[in-house]
Amino acid sequence: MGNLNSDTNRVYTVMHKSLKCDADEAKQCIKGRSAKYTFDLKEEKTMSFEWYLNNDETEATLIESFEDSDGLKQRFENLMASPIVPEWSERFELKYMMVFGNVKKDVIELLNPFGATFHTFAGGFNQS
Repeated sequence: MGNLNSDTNRVYTVMHKSLKCDADEAKQCIKGRSAKYTFDLKEEKTMSFEWYLNNDETEATLIESFEDSDGLKQRFENLMASPIVPEWSERFELKYMMVFGNVKKDVIELLNPFGATFHTFAGGFNQS
């Protein structure tokens, strides 16, 4: 069991996007390309990579978790070097990106151009 109000090095991202294609095409891209490609990278510090669609399937949210800021940096650098970015741009429009946790300055500088907002830990617990 985790400790109450004890900060960790974990970092979380939430990327909310609107769909520019139909839901079936988006789901195919998410499962067949995005999730598979990221899974196959076997990034050591990526803990989760999960996509969700809203009820009317017009918006998608990607939630990721990392052991630490370096894990987010590796994920972002791998993403930017991948063939996935143009495919995403064709199918999704980024509405906002939120980053939670203790993020190093170099990662903040990487994500600022994408309009990311940064949030530091204020309290709570995690039992995983």
